[in-house]
Amino acid sequence: MQQVLTSLLDLQEIDEQLGELDRSKVYLPEMIENINGEMDKLEVQLAENREAFQDAKKKQKQIELDIQSDKNELEKYQQHMKVIKTNKEYDALVTEIDTRKQNISDNEDEILKLMGIIDESTEKIAEFEKDLESAKANNASHLDNLRSEMTSLEAKISKKSDQRKSLTKTIDRRALTVYERIRKGKGGLAVVPLRKRACGGCFKQIPPQMVQQIRRGDRLYTCDSCGRILIWVDEE
Repeated sequence: MQQVLTSLLDLQEIDEQLGELDRSKVYLPEMIENINGEMDKLEVQLAENREAFQDAKKKQKQIELDIQSDKNELEKYQQHMKVIKTNKEYDALVTEIDTRKQNISDNEDEILKLMGIIDESTEKIAEFEKDLESAKANNASHLDNLRSEMTSLEAKISKKSDQRKSLTKTIDRRALTVYERIRKGKGGLAVVPLRKRACGGCFKQIPPQMVQQIRRGDRLYTCDSCGRILIWVDEE
């Protein structure tokens, strides 16, 4: 029976390793996705600022052309002021001159705003380029390791599953059934050692007589409180 207990403990270790590998199938892709997501975010922010820079430069160029056009018109109107003959012509010309002056003023204000956008975008572009380059350099080897681990994960699971299958063939059917039932019910540890004469699972004190029986290891003993299989370890 002692050999059965030892085999159950080995089986439990394999099951824990399989559980960790199964969890890796979830968290490894999540880690890769999170790392790529951070870099994608930087890419998007960089692209947005480059677009804002180009858009502002394009608008600035067009507004500068509009300002020059209004200045040319303004100069024409001011020259025409010297030859007008009627009040009606004068009033119309003054209106056109005022309109052109207002257009120039408004457009000059708009250019100042665009220059602010251009300066801010330039700073952010440099910042995001630096951050992205740093992120790619820092994450390259990490991503390679994660992808490599993902690739080998199924092989590791297959190997451990084969080990489990081979081991279960050597274990007494009734003991294995008890183990499987407890492991399923507890969602984890089914076999626990005695720790200071207490159950290693729920920490309830075990009666002295039962401690001695567990130490002999002549059959399976379970905790009256949590139902886990109890085994003796040399540390006790």
